[in-house]
Amino acid sequence: MLSVVLLIVAALVIGTLIGFLLARARRTPEPIPLEPAHIDQHSQSQADFARLVAALPLGVVFVDRHARIRFANRAAGIIFDFDPARAIGSHVITSIPNVELERRIDDALMGEASVAPVTVASATQRRTYGVSIYPIGEGDSGGVAVFADDQTDVARLLRASREFLTNISHELRTPLSSIKLMLETVVESPDDEAADLFLPQVLAQVDRLASLVQQLLEQARAESGQLRLNLREIDLEEVAHPIVASFEPQAVNKGVRLELRAMRPVSVEADPDRLSQVFVNLIDNAIRHTPSGGHVTLELDANGNDAIMRVRDTGVGIPYRDIPHIFERFYVVDRSRTRESGGAGLGLAIVKGIIDAHGGTVATESMLGSGTLFTVRLPIMRVGPRS
Repeated sequence: MLSVVLLIVAALVIGTLIGFLLARARRTPEPIPLEPAHIDQHSQSQADFARLVAALPLGVVFVDRHARIRFANRAAGIIFDFDPARAIGSHVITSIPNVELERRIDDALMGEASVAPVTVASATQRRTYGVSIYPIGEGDSGGVAVFADDQTDVARLLRASREFLTNISHELRTPLSSIKLMLETVVESPDDEAADLFLPQVLAQVDRLASLVQQLLEQARAESGQLRLNLREIDLEEVAHPIVASFEPQAVNKGVRLELRAMRPVSVEADPDRLSQVFVNLIDNAIRHTPSGGHVTLELDANGNDAIMRVRDTGVGIPYRDIPHIFERFYVVDRSRTRESGGAGLGLAIVKGIIDAHGGTVATESMLGSGTLFTVRLPIMRVGPRS
């Protein structure tokens, strides 16, 4: 919203200046003596104004009443992917082949201003710009001023907000609907058989809801920078071993072999509870997406000043196009598959938040159908003796 306001304010200010200059150009000047100093001052003002517009981070394009480009600054060339110098005198559709933009310029030539986003797609990217178009001047000296500001990040945030509301509604509604249906069955049943059957399932769904709420809280703390860490020196194998052991029954039931490999003793300064969350999320994610007969391995190692934790599986893998997004909250590769495995799309986002808070990094490598590797790096920071 801030960038939109800045865009509108800049557009109004620059439009006012342009209108003022055009108005001055149309007026018949009074017969006053033009001394050299006066001429120099006027020329300097024009030059300063031209430099100001050229240096603006906003894209600025002036189009005459025939829809031909008369001026474009460097930012406009970058935004709309054309050479501003070569575009002078060309029809706007030639340099900026966007039908919606051309229509809005035609409307502005008829006196109708507009402020709305425009999506510009190239061979390598797709970006959204806030574009303001204003009519300026009248008659032969009239035309249109076009101002453009990159709104891609804002559009992404708005889209993420909408997706968040959609996803969280789904994740909450599903277990609540199940709980309601099972409790209604228990209430209406004349015997205890329904209670014995459904009440454990109700408790499981309640646990699922509680886990989801906890994950949301953890993610909110991580994104707001309020994730508290209780740092102390810990041995990675001591933290990892009981967690791997706790996943053994799940792995055995699914027919997946789970293994812990500690290549060498590695100590780091970290929060053991938060680090446990990292192990839990990565191991759980690996087991859920590895079919029967597969293999999940947690490797602990060190390289230089980094402690390294690798979670490797022989599961279904991740499509290449999805890899850049998997650490985003509520991002799931295949929602139908996620419903089957019970994931909410928050685990990896929480992992990244915790590792970032420790000053480390997390990355992934995967090939569809050939498994996935998550690599976590943490700085090895031994705690010195207390005074």
